Amino acid sequence: MIEHVTEPGWVDVERYLTDVVVHPDPVHNRALTSAVEAGMPAIEVAPNAGKLLRMLVQMSGARRVLEIGTLAGFSSIWMAQGLPDDGRIVTCEYLQKHADVARANVDAAGVGHKVDIRVGAALDTLPTLAGQESFDFVFIDADKENDSNYLDWAIRLGRPGTVIVVDNVIWDGAILEPGRDEVNAPGIVAALEKMGQDPRLDATAIQTVGSKGWDGFAIARVR
Repeated sequence: MIEHVTEPGWVDVERYLTDVVVHPDPVHNRALTSAVEAGMPAIEVAPNAGKLLRMLVQMSGARRVLEIGTLAGFSSIWMAQGLPDDGRIVTCEYLQKHADVARANVDAAGVGHKVDIRVGAALDTLPTLAGQESFDFVFIDADKENDSNYLDWAIRLGRPGTVIVVDNVIWDGAILEPGRDEVNAPGIVAALEKMGQDPRLDATAIQTVGSKGWDGFAIARVR
C-alpha cells in the first residue's frame, strides 16, 4: 500500500489558496469536522478541488450528477451547490455508517433535497440506474481497483457531452510502478488507459500536489 507523503510547502500553498481564493463555507468545514468525529478516513477531496468540482458542474450546465464514493458528503455538498434548485445528485456509498454521516451533512448544508444517497456496492447500484434520465456530470472517487468498471458505467449512464472526473489518478507516482500498490495502482492504470484509448471519450489528466500528497485527476468528455 502507498503511504501518501506531503511536503510542508505544498500544504502551505494549498492553505493560502484556500484562504485567498476558495473561501469554503462553514458547511464545508462542518462536514470535515463531522467526518473526523465519526472516525472516518481523511480521504475527501481538498477544498480547492471541491470548488473545482462545483465550478465544473456549473460550467457544464449539469442538472443530474452521479457520484461514486460519498464518504461524509464533502464533495457532494460542493457539487450540489453548483446545481440548480431542481438538480439532483445520485451518490453511491458502500457503508451505511458513512451514508448516515453524509445525509446529516448534506441536510445541514441545505442541499439535502438535491442528494439521493444509495447504499451498497456501486457495481450493484449502477445497473439499477440504466434506463433512467442520463447523467450530465460524473465524479468517480471510490475503490481504485474498480475505476475502469466505474468509468464504463459512467459512459453508459451518460450522454454525448457528459463530463467525467476521476480522482486520485497519480497515486504518488505508483501508476508508473504498479507493483508498489498491487491493490489500487493497476485499477488506476486500467482506467487511464481506457480514457486514452476509448473512442467514446476525449480526455486529459493533471497531476497535483498538496495536503493529499502527490496525486491528480483525470477529466473526460463523452463524445
